[in-house]
Order: sequence, then C-alpha cells, then structure tokens
Amino acid sequence: MSTKAKAPGAENPEELTGIRLTEPKHWAAGMSAVGAAMKDVLEEEGNPLRGLKALLKMNQPGGFDCSSCAWPDPDDDRSPFAEYCENGAKALAWEATNKKLDAEFFAQNSVADLAALTDFEMGKKGRIAQPVYLPQGGTHYQPISWEDAYQKIAQHLNGLASPDEAAFYTSGRTSNEASFVYQLFVREYGTNNLPDCSNMCHESTGTALSESIGIGKGTVTLNDFYDTDVIIVMGQNPGTNHPRMLTALEKAKKNGSKIIAINPLHEAGLMAFKNPQTIKGALGFSTRLADLYLQVRINGDMALIKAIELLLHQAEKENPQKVFDHQFINEKTAGYDEFIDSLQKYDVNDLADAAGVPLAQIKQAADMLKGTSKIIICWAMGITQHVNGVATIKEIANLALLKGAIGKPGAGLCPVRGHSNVQGNRTMLIFDKPKKEQLDKLKEVYGFEPPRKNGYDVVESIKAMHQGKLKVFFAMGGNFLSATPDTTYTADGLRRCDLTVQISTKLNRSHFVHGKEAIILPTYARSDKDIINGIEQIVSCENSMGVVQQSKGVLDPVSDQLKSETVIVCELAKAVLGKKSVVDWDKYIAHYDHIRDDVEKVIPGFEDYNRRVRDKAGFYLPNAPRGGKFPTPDFGDKAKFNIAGLPVHNLAEDEYYMMTIRSHDQFNTTIYGLDDRYRGIHNERRVIFMNIADIAKAGLKAGDKVDLYSHFKGKERVARLFVVVPYNIPERNTATYYPETNVLVPVDSVAEKSNTPTSKLVYIKIRKHEEA
Repeated sequence: MSTKAKAPGAENPEELTGIRLTEPKHWAAGMSAVGAAMKDVLEEEGNPLRGLKALLKMNQPGGFDCSSCAWPDPDDDRSPFAEYCENGAKALAWEATNKKLDAEFFAQNSVADLAALTDFEMGKKGRIAQPVYLPQGGTHYQPISWEDAYQKIAQHLNGLASPDEAAFYTSGRTSNEASFVYQLFVREYGTNNLPDCSNMCHESTGTALSESIGIGKGTVTLNDFYDTDVIIVMGQNPGTNHPRMLTALEKAKKNGSKIIAINPLHEAGLMAFKNPQTIKGALGFSTRLADLYLQVRINGDMALIKAIELLLHQAEKENPQKVFDHQFINEKTAGYDEFIDSLQKYDVNDLADAAGVPLAQIKQAADMLKGTSKIIICWAMGITQHVNGVATIKEIANLALLKGAIGKPGAGLCPVRGHSNVQGNRTMLIFDKPKKEQLDKLKEVYGFEPPRKNGYDVVESIKAMHQGKLKVFFAMGGNFLSATPDTTYTADGLRRCDLTVQISTKLNRSHFVHGKEAIILPTYARSDKDIINGIEQIVSCENSMGVVQQSKGVLDPVSDQLKSETVIVCELAKAVLGKKSVVDWDKYIAHYDHIRDDVEKVIPGFEDYNRRVRDKAGFYLPNAPRGGKFPTPDFGDKAKFNIAGLPVHNLAEDEYYMMTIRSHDQFNTTIYGLDDRYRGIHNERRVIFMNIADIAKAGLKAGDKVDLYSHFKGKERVARLFVVVPYNIPERNTATYYPETNVLVPVDSVAEKSNTPTSKLVYIKIRKHEEA
C-alpha cells in the first residue's frame, strides 16, 4: 500500500553509492563554480537556450527573483549578465526543465515505486504537469480536474468539526501576493494554524530581536557592508548557503573591513573567494576573507560572545569612554547596569574553555572590536537551532548595544535568511501567533472577524496530527516531511491525516508519505510567465534586508494545466467559503495589482505599493532600529540588554554532539547532486564528519560504516549506514547532512520561546554498522 512508503533516514539503505574523498577546499567559487552551474543548466532541461535565456533575467530589473536564498540584490552595481550564484543556477535548471510528469507517468509509476527513489532522483524526474489525486487505499496518483480537486478539498475542510482541525503550511518560496491571499483565506475560514518554514529556521531570530530591539528583522542594508570596519560571520556558511554574499564580503575587504569567522567547521566560503566575474578570480587568484577564524565548539557561541564582552569591559575600565558607546547606552538602551553586573560574575578563562577557543584568539577578536562601532554581526542556523538559540541571539544584540553598533552606517545586526521570501511571508501575516492590531486591521478592511486564538506552529502541528486534532494538512510549497525534525514521527503524523494537499512544482518526499487521501496541485515556478487575461502579472518578494522587489517570470510554462499559487488560493477560497465569503476573490484573480492595493490598507510600510514595487530597485520597508529608534514600549522605547546563563551539557563518555548541515549540492531539502566538493565529498551523502582523535579513540578508521543513535526522553532513534570521514572539527563534535539525519532530531527538543527544532545540537552515539 502507498501509505507504507518509508521516511528518509528511517531505515537501513540498501547500499552506499561509492564515496570518493578529495582534499577540502580553502576557497569558494572560481571557474569551477561557473562550470558546475552551466553543466546543470545545459544538461537538465534539454533545451540550453531556454535555461540560458532565463539566467540572463534572474535577479535583474524586469526579470524574476531567484527562488533560492534571500541575499539582496545590489541597489546600484549589480552585474548586467550574472547576478546569480552556482546554487541559483542549479535551482533555475531544475525548475526550467522541459521534462514533465503527466497522467501517463503517474499511471506507470506507483507511489511505492516513487517513494523508493532518493530525494535526488525524485527531483530529476521533471515538473508536475497536472493535478493528481490519490484515493484512500490507492496505489497510483491519478488525474483530477482543478474543479474536482477544489471540491474534494472543500468537502474535507467544510466537514471538519472545527477549522482548527486543519493546518496550512507555507514555504519561503511563496510570493508576497500569494502569502497575503493565503493567510486571508485561512483566517476567513476560521483558524490561525499557519505553520511555516520560519518556525524551523529564524523563528529564534524574530523572537529574540523583537524583545531586544523591537523588530524581528535585521537592521543593516547591503551598502552598510561596504562601509564597515568589522564583519562577524557566525553559525553561517555563505559559500554554500548564500554564495552571493561572498561578493559583498570581497567588496568589504577591498574597502578595508576585517572579517571574523566563527564556526565549528573550517568552511571554504569563509576562508577565501575566487570571484569568477573578475579577471583575477577567473585566473584562479583568491581574496582572503576571514582575518580571524574562531573554531568554536558546537553551541559554544554564547560563551564566546560573553568572553569577548568581558574582555571589552576590562578594556573599557582601563580606558573609560573609549571602548563602550556610553552616550548610545544611556540614551538608547535599558538594563545596562544589571547586564554588566551579571557579566562580571564570569571568568574569561572558564568562558574560553566553554567555547573551545584559545583565549589568545578571543583576545584578538576583542582587540579588533575595541576601537570601532562600525561592526556588522551576521548569523544563521548555526545560532538559531539550539535550545538557547533565542538567548544567544539576544547576547549578540547585547554586544552590538555595548558598542553602539546599531542605527548608524556600517553597523548593525544581519540575520541571513535561507529562503527567498521567508521574511516576506511573515510580513504578509503568515504567522500562527498574529498580533492583536494585525487582526484588528483585517477586520477593519474586510469586515469579517478573524480568529483570535493562536494557531499551531510546525512542531505543534506534528504533535496535533498524532493527537487526532489535525485532520487536514495543506502545504503551500516546500517539502514538509524532509524539512521537519524526527522524520519517522512526522511521517506517522502525516499518515494519520484524512487529507494531505501539496502545491508543488516537482516531486518530493512529502508526496509519498501522505494522508488517507492526497492531492498534488501543480504550480508555476518563479521563472514561469504568469499571464491573466493577456496581461503578464508580477509578484514581489522581500529579501533579508527588508527590500521589496518585483519578480516577473520569463519562461513559457511546461503545461497549460499549471496555475499560480495566487490563483490556486483564490479559486480554492471560492470553493471552500462560497457565498459566505466577504472577499472579492475574482478581483484578486483578475489582476494582482488589486491584491497589492489591499495589502497597503492592511500592512504598514506598503503605501503606494504598486508604483514603488515597479521601481528598478524596489523599496525598503520601515525599520525603526536602522534609524536608531527601538519600538519596545515595555522598556520606554529603548533597546533592552538581556541576561542569560551558559548552556549546560552533560555528554556521556560515548556520546558526541551532532549538527546537521547542507552539502554544496543542496538547497534546503532540494538535492541537486551527490557531491560536496568544498568539503571534499564526492558521490555520497551518508557521511559523518568526525575529529581524527575521536575516530581513533572509538576504535574506528576513515571509511568505516557506522550507525547513529540518539536517545532523548527514553526514546531511541536510529539512522543507519554512514561513512566515517575525518575532518577538521572540534573533538566530540560531528556533522551530518540533512534530511538524512533529521530522523535523529527529537521533536521535543526545541529552542526556548521560539519552539524551533534543535537541529544543530543532537546528542548521538556511534556504533559500527551491523549488516542485516
């Protein structure tokens, strides 16, 4: 039966693919990145001109926004030919393919057969070309008309005892326009169950910064990178996860900036950059990036930041008014004295030991920060996905506040988002815990009473499935099963649903681990033309720095059965809500300008949306801390110093810390290939990076096959058959790729306050693989 499809990582794979190891790289990009990108574009879709045409329009004015990371486009100096990275080109190649999956494909391939494919193999099959439906007990997806699909979904939703028995997930790819009408439909339907991918990544950031500085977003612009003295990059790997950031770091270095890298792994993209768009880079010469590389232990970041703060405080006592910005502290912050009292209780040597970084190196970092306030601090999942993720981000904010490094050129906080519109989703009210004033505004503009009770986030949704409280799961994009923690537990939850619905461009694991009934609705990719009544539509996205820009596809869709996410939502809303709806969904379908007209009535900062979004560089949303103002009413509109202790870890003698990471041939859960050339891994993903001393102590050797076990609250989780790879990583620390090891991440291990799964710190045991 199709419902027995296995979850990734939950079972013993039949064999490994034949791993090949090379020396890890000490630089990123170069002509090898160009070659890899072009290889994917030329080989994937079978029509080189189609892919190349689209590449020239990606991240360009009048073109479309890259569907991968959220790094901003330059305001004034973007390349006219190649404003994209290797992973962006790979993402385009996959969505621009001419290969399509029609009724014949699904008739010839059962759910069980497709579920047996790897994630990489699934994605290579092509674009989903028409709506398909899996009946209860069915073995094959079968064609279904759009109207019948809508009616089937409406029947399920309207048959629930409460709207709260349905959850509506959102991927970061979803545009502002689709996100806005999606949350509008869901709230008029009657629930705030709007889990989204942010719950699993930067939820800790939004929670921490909202409490510290009054806004859950970063405070810098791209131009700040070109006018700063020090950039700290922590818990982030830009070479793989945000490659276009390397250009900004290179330009910062040329302008005199110093870079401090903080990471448990020595990552190529933090060490040096060969810019293939320059003669120097094309000839193989690199720009050194990190001036100081602090190889912190997993979750040692809090101790490291406190150590730097303590050293700066000692320097301030020796040179009063020379290190800390006391004018800024006195005028703009609250809680300074209490914070300093707590800080002085620590010993810097103990903090260095907890961080796993030599004190001499920490002193170097403090010396680099002492004489300037033009400091930018960047971070990503290596910080957010810990139990103390919120507290660590608040500590990052504390460091910036001590230096007065917010609200001035060349300074600020920079959480780097991982998906192209994940920040825009939240701005468009995709949130399970909306604010009262946001709901009041919806009621004022539309006239219906939105639900006031908080909804389910991702982890709560998974648990609600198991509790029988969630009967329908609807996903706007994404690959929910492969993105979430505790894969086997999540898979079992999805199978308990009466109906699962996925709006998708290509096949993924979530299509084959499903509810009693399942529907797949095919949609446009970002690069596809969206034409309504003969008029090409635009959508818009918000990048990591709060810039909203238009996106307009340039490729003819591979099938006339595709619809945009925006149209799908509006048509579904009509089918589900019928005449009781007070929203004019037909108006929204007719032209997306009508959606943007209403967005500006509901959400502050979008005044004159339709005109400004068509400007070449788009427009910046309001950001009070960027101007030195902090909307924190509870603290007198001042930024707040926060106090937190160090995390406590008790590793058993045979336990290790494990963090999940991406390979270079991967974007989020999309697997483009089996190589990770920067780390020297080829033709395999089931690897575990270990310190060479740990390998010897455990009686293992490079190339050994091992099984991984995690134990949490009395439950054992297992991921079988991984290859041991020696790597430059701190002792007792390990790293593995996700989604293969998401099966080891306990659903109950979450960040305090944000409820984000702790995928960057899992306690594991390693045993030699047992052959079946």
